Amino acid sequence: MRTQEQVNEIVRLLLEEYPEADCTLDWRKDYELLFSVRLAAQCTDERVNKITPALFARFPSLEAFAQADVGEVEEYVRSCGFYRSKARDIVACANELLEKHGGKVPSTMEELTALPGVGRKTANLILGDVFKVPGSTVVDTHCIRISNRLGLVDMKDPVKIEMELRKILPPEHSSAFCHCIVLHGRAVCQARKPDCARCCLAHLCRTFSG
Repeated sequence: MRTQEQVNEIVRLLLEEYPEADCTLDWRKDYELLFSVRLAAQCTDERVNKITPALFARFPSLEAFAQADVGEVEEYVRSCGFYRSKARDIVACANELLEKHGGKVPSTMEELTALPGVGRKTANLILGDVFKVPGSTVVDTHCIRISNRLGLVDMKDPVKIEMELRKILPPEHSSAFCHCIVLHGRAVCQARKPDCARCCLAHLCRTFSG
């Protein structure tokens, strides 16, 4: 494992490299981010951002989503893949938000993960981006890959990685770190062919051969 000094340096360099790092999904209302993250499962944020303007225009409120015909929602989200389960979860989630949470997106891990289609990754994103909860750690495929390459963790299980990162990441930077990791994974540290020559973390990386 890395020393706390090394971890802090990794975080510092990432924040310096990606100062504008933020969620790449487009949203205006809290529940829109919640639904967009559900659509992004096994799909790119770019694709989701192409279909959500029409989706949110057709269903402009939580009440509209709750009353929506699931089949109609399916047509709007079909290109995101797994569209049947995603449409079903979105409509069910809208109903639960209205019935159990007064139309508000809840602000605790327990309440969020009790919603249809919401796991820890989605919940952490909501907690970090909407509620600014320190320590919120989103573990996606980029985070799994790069955290292992850097030697921050030595495991593949997302929940275990989240718990390990929570122990070592500065809580106030956890959310930003995860957004930086996504951008870094897309631009530099890709799965098949990492561009180590361009990597700001190469000198701190356990897998960099030089």
